[in-house]
Amino acid sequence: MMAFDLLYFDGHDIRSLELSARRYFLESLLRDEEGAVRLPDEIDGDGMDIFEAAREHGLEGIVGYEQSGVARAGIGSLILAARKANDYVYVGSVGTGFNEQNADQLRRMPDRLKRKRPTVEYTGRGKNLVWVQPTLIAEIEYRAWTHDGKLRAASYKGLRDVQDNAAIYEMES
Repeated sequence: MMAFDLLYFDGHDIRSLELSARRYFLESLLRDEEGAVRLPDEIDGDGMDIFEAAREHGLEGIVGYEQSGVARAGIGSLILAARKANDYVYVGSVGTGFNEQNADQLRRMPDRLKRKRPTVEYTGRGKNLVWVQPTLIAEIEYRAWTHDGKLRAASYKGLRDVQDNAAIYEMES
């Protein structure tokens, strides 16, 4: 069975939470599960494009998508990069783990660091993206790496300072 969403967690109705938050709880339940209940991979992209691709392949369709133009101080997700040699590479995005207060802090910080062009070759899809100088170090908890080098089940834990021995993840060349 494929579990797409979680409506109740630990006896609490969580339907009012955003899909990304509910999925985070679902992932935590299925983290070590290799049995009959599985969690499908999350696909970043435009909902209509994904739906058309699913239809072309004879799949049942897609379940859920999330627009977050008004959520968490306007931040729907953060685009993540890791260092590879002397460059940065796109490793996915994170849309869970931050609250209204730290999302507002995140949004105000990048406003001072905006740039016109991306720092990484971005292979995802998105609208209204804001690119910033790669000077912020985010602590990200994740479940695994995907076969194409992206983080699976990423959750934002906070910003780190270089002064507290925070390091940027270095991928092998």
